[in-house]
Amino acid sequence: MSAQEPITRAETGTELSTRLTYFLIGGTIGAIIALLFAPKPGRELRSDLADATRRGVDRTREAAAQLGAKAGEYYSTAAQKASELAEAAREAAARKGEQISAAIEAGKQAYVEEKRRTELSGAFEPES
Repeated sequence: MSAQEPITRAETGTELSTRLTYFLIGGTIGAIIALLFAPKPGRELRSDLADATRRGVDRTREAAAQLGAKAGEYYSTAAQKASELAEAAREAAARKGEQISAAIEAGKQAYVEEKRRTELSGAFEPES
């Protein structure tokens, strides 16, 4: 064997140990990152999902309660305005009805008077 062979083997050994060292450092860093970003254990993950679901349900109930309250307010306001409009329509119809009734009564009275006058004038007319 030549003198260069042990050096080559030494260099190869050094290069191999350097590569192995880098491999181990990279593996360690990878494992640490994997642990930081790894999902939680099943039981803990299910617990977190259940908590998130409960919070979502609670928020939905709160939103529904608020919407129900708003809808109740809108219903009350609309019912009040509808009642006011209905009352105004009844009053207007009553006024018009009174006017129509008065006009009908005046027409009847005029008819009766005209009939009486015609009958009276016919009774006083000389026969030819």
